[in-house]
Amino acid sequence: MDLNVFLEKFSDQFEDIDRENIAFDTHYKTLESWDSLTAFSIQAMIEDDYSVEINGEDLKTVDTVEELFLLVKSKM
Repeated sequence: MDLNVFLEKFSDQFEDIDRENIAFDTHYKTLESWDSLTAFSIQAMIEDDYSVEINGEDLKTVDTVEELFLLVKSKM
């Protein structure tokens, strides 16, 4: 599992934000376009691409893209 690939796939879930504006240390829940639909898209991407299920409670425990990456990696 590669952090750069994860960042790219994660960034693709945001339709109105340029990929360059999301970094490993981005607090993604503070982004203007963060909403429940984006959260669902990220959960689906993680399940489809990494065969890992995360839920809303899991998302509440992390704040940055890198923390989410590490959470997913720990569940693999």
